Amino acid sequence: MVAGLHVGTHAPAISASKDRRDLRLDACRGLALWFIFIDHVPDNSLSWLTLRNYGFSDTSEVFVFVSGYTCMLAYGGALREHGWATTVIRALRRAWEIYAAFLVLLIAYFALVWVVGGGTRYLDETNTGFFFREPGPTIIHIATLQFAPVNTDILLTFALLHMSFPFLLWLMTKSATITLLLSFLVYMMVQLFDWHVPAWPSGELYFNPFAWQFLFVIGGWFAFEGVPRLRPMLQSRLLLSLAFACLLFSLIVALSWQFESLEGLVPSAITNLIYPIYKSHLAPVRLLHFLSLVLVVSRLAPPVWHGAITPLTTAMIRCGENSLSMYCFGVLLAFLAQVALAEVSGSFAMQVAVSFGGIALMILAATLLTRESQLDRRGPKLF
Repeated sequence: MVAGLHVGTHAPAISASKDRRDLRLDACRGLALWFIFIDHVPDNSLSWLTLRNYGFSDTSEVFVFVSGYTCMLAYGGALREHGWATTVIRALRRAWEIYAAFLVLLIAYFALVWVVGGGTRYLDETNTGFFFREPGPTIIHIATLQFAPVNTDILLTFALLHMSFPFLLWLMTKSATITLLLSFLVYMMVQLFDWHVPAWPSGELYFNPFAWQFLFVIGGWFAFEGVPRLRPMLQSRLLLSLAFACLLFSLIVALSWQFESLEGLVPSAITNLIYPIYKSHLAPVRLLHFLSLVLVVSRLAPPVWHGAITPLTTAMIRCGENSLSMYCFGVLLAFLAQVALAEVSGSFAMQVAVSFGGIALMILAATLLTRESQLDRRGPKLF
């Protein structure tokens, strides 16, 4: 038992009991998974329905922040009730599940690329060519989290973040404020001195763990003690106005990337100041845009979910509660959608078909997984 741990007191009000999942978080993750799938399909016009084209940040920030928040709720609660040994084991087990899912996903990814492209096509688009040319070294660097095909990069960072979570939780129990400041310091080392984790055969991990850990920690800190400490700030009209201004500015800049007529609205002095906006390093303007979005949503959204759960909401919840499996499944579906658009038709009708068809398959798979977990009664382990 840790007297300073306040996670239990910040559990969202939607949870009717302490062992019930927070359905709002699951719904949020489910919607984020749909957006990520749509964004992963190249040249998909439906990406205009996601966050990517309307500001500096996108769904990746949502996913990392929510993951940090839910980790603190889950493992922080386990710490209060079961102690350090159980908490560490659970966190590391989840890290292992992410790592194992990454390996299994890559086996399926390589097989799918081989079947569809015969080992010669779609290699550059998926960044799988190294495996087919140099399978031995590639497998070694995959196992050591130094190589990932397209759209699987974030799993490497998630595995590393979960491995380090017990240490993060220990720091939080000592001083949440100091933990947040240390995390910010590491983040600034990325911005100022280009700290990064090297990748193979060159470059760095796309989702730089030194940068993205800050957003993960912010989510954890918010669940740990941030709600009561930030409540006065969240009620500030001035801060809300600044958040709206940030979102509007980000919207104009993001739209100027797509429409030349809007380029003149942004002075070159400002663009020189904010560019380049690196996603891999979680550029400060991306972080600021996302935090502004969180502030606006927290003010406009009701604190408690009172309404009925619609079929659409249920579908989002099902995907969200199976987020790891659905992310991996979505990567494979995005590749198949890419092939369909390239080989069959790239028309808008086909884009709609593969997008909604892929989401429907994700919902079906997630529903089956949830049903399986409800029916499965774990028997004795004989081996």
